[in-house]
Amino acid sequence: MQQKLKQLSELRSQRWLAPDDMRSFAHRQRLQQMGLRREEFMSRPVIGIINTWSDLSPCHAHLRERAEAVKRGILQAGGMPFELPAMSLGEVMVKPTTMIYRNFLAMETEELLRSLPIDGAVLMGGCDKTTPGLLMGALSADLPCIFVPAGPMLNDRHRGQAVGAGTHTKKFWDEYVAGNIEQPEWISLEARMTRAPGTCNTMGTASTMTSIVEAMGFTLPGATSIPAMDASHTRMCSSSGERIVGMVWEDLKPSRFFNRKSVENGIVTYMALGGSTNAAIHTIAIAGRGNVPLTLDDIARVGKNIPVLADVFPSGKRLMEDFYYAGGLPALLSGVKEFLSLDCVTVTGTTLGENIARFESGQRPQGEDAIRPLNDPVSERGALGVLRGNLAPNGAVIKPSAASPHLMKHRGRALVFDSIAEMNAKIHSPDLDVDADTVLVLRGGGPIGAPGMPEWGNLPIPKKLLAAGVRDMVRISDARMSGTHYGTCVLHVSPESAAGGPLALIRTGDMIELDVEAGRLDVMLSDEELARRREDWRAPPNPRKRGYIRLYVEQVSQADKGCDFDFLTGFEEPVEPSIF
Repeated sequence: MQQKLKQLSELRSQRWLAPDDMRSFAHRQRLQQMGLRREEFMSRPVIGIINTWSDLSPCHAHLRERAEAVKRGILQAGGMPFELPAMSLGEVMVKPTTMIYRNFLAMETEELLRSLPIDGAVLMGGCDKTTPGLLMGALSADLPCIFVPAGPMLNDRHRGQAVGAGTHTKKFWDEYVAGNIEQPEWISLEARMTRAPGTCNTMGTASTMTSIVEAMGFTLPGATSIPAMDASHTRMCSSSGERIVGMVWEDLKPSRFFNRKSVENGIVTYMALGGSTNAAIHTIAIAGRGNVPLTLDDIARVGKNIPVLADVFPSGKRLMEDFYYAGGLPALLSGVKEFLSLDCVTVTGTTLGENIARFESGQRPQGEDAIRPLNDPVSERGALGVLRGNLAPNGAVIKPSAASPHLMKHRGRALVFDSIAEMNAKIHSPDLDVDADTVLVLRGGGPIGAPGMPEWGNLPIPKKLLAAGVRDMVRISDARMSGTHYGTCVLHVSPESAAGGPLALIRTGDMIELDVEAGRLDVMLSDEELARRREDWRAPPNPRKRGYIRLYVEQVSQADKGCDFDFLTGFEEPVEPSIF
């Protein structure tokens, strides 16, 4: 990319700091009030560090410390850092779901960058919704930005096997419910499985999204894969701080390199990783912020014939630490480079192809098989299946690589739950009328109905079936599922039931047919019967009367549209405060 170096007078922060008038006098005065010397901010780019650290976000517990490394890099490169705390979306603690606040974080990020004298930004996050939220806001503000991923947590071991968060939690829970794990062992697992700060160490939504963002060009090469507690992570943070200063002088803002080809690079990466189904929603939303129209069918088209190469749970058998030892994302990108647009520019100022070439010319890891070659994939079933039919006119998704092969084509009787509360009250009853062929259905879990589309989609297997050895069933909902989870779960059914989608009309006993290869999801009812039932349907009332959640319910789009607010999509030249 041809570089156009900015002059000091062209920096955005100079509008606040340079003029010889009373208002700018006050700006300079107040900065000096904090102990800064005039020389420290008058002749340097001002870099905002958007940090989603929180004492209640274990994935980000180390980011307060890592921000100091970012500052060190910024100062070394001649910039002036200012840390700006933003809402922390720790997936486990935030209720009802962090998804409802993803757009809140995006709005906060955009407005922080818009309202303050910021020339460029370092975005610090990693837990599921922080990555898309931060990037969506930064894309809309369109200032130079670089993403610093929090990094995955360390592995643990149990009975000689590597274990981590998410996937193993679900596996051990099923065994605990079935009576195969005693409480002392369960308590021991609780204290050991997540033994250090960092994001889930499976290929859940966190590592899926940070990897997609890296493939789109927003991180330093290899940044995604570095474990949170590795010394290399601190060095990466410092390097990112150094690089953002160069990006400001080069005016390397998202609108200069983010385009359809970079989005498609992210999709190819998503498929090769065996990534989380949540990424379908987030990628559509990110693309929309960058004026790149994207649909579920586009994702399916780009991802077609891309096998899963990352041998990482839940599609594989290893964890993110093993993925890092195998070369991390640069090694994976090297393996699928024939499917990538290698001429896409990244935050390094060089192309994705050049970054991959540098990795290939270095010391490549030997003897590590957490990343498979194209001719020996983990799974050829793919990371995302898009389904349509009379039960999902606007689409639904499934993760074939983490589902049971024998259920990819299935017909069974529906057992319908109208709410998560009803499901939790009934699912483990010994009198529940259910067998292994039953299709479990949960409605009321969509963006409007829940609200916020929580991760309820991995419906629990009834206790009496667990005891009989059943470990998977077809499950359908308008909710999402944790990217760390697995099973034959149909998710994101659109339109959702609360919006009057067909999911609202089915009843216990209706026959449902799933055919993943054909891309079909249907209830065996005639159009006339569905129409009759629709006449009796009434939209649920909106229980939210105030605040952000009311705004969310009134403005959020459906899952197939990315669950964004339509008034936030697209690049926009930052609208400066009225004093300018």
